[in-house]
Amino acid sequence: MAERRRANEARTVAGDLPERMRRNPAADWTIGDVQTLCRQNGTLRRAPRGAGSHDKAAHSMMPEKLTIPFKRPIKPVHVRKLTAFVAAVRALG
Repeated sequence: MAERRRANEARTVAGDLPERMRRNPAADWTIGDVQTLCRQNGTLRRAPRGAGSHDKAAHSMMPEKLTIPFKRPIKPVHVRKLTAFVAAVRALG
């Protein structure tokens, strides 16, 4: 019973990640949060190749690709662009 409750709590916390990021883009978001958000929403996230410093986020239904700095702190402008990108992907369906 306790395991089921923990799993439901984890899903709830994970499910509201886009909303929390949208409401507070200046929080101390990490690349792990970006990875989680992309994975939850079917967005492809690629780590930098070689000595690159930016992750890339893309979706087959979206013409543009986003670049997100790998190093912390992730600036609010990048969080806003990512949450808008994910919202557009969700709207497309």
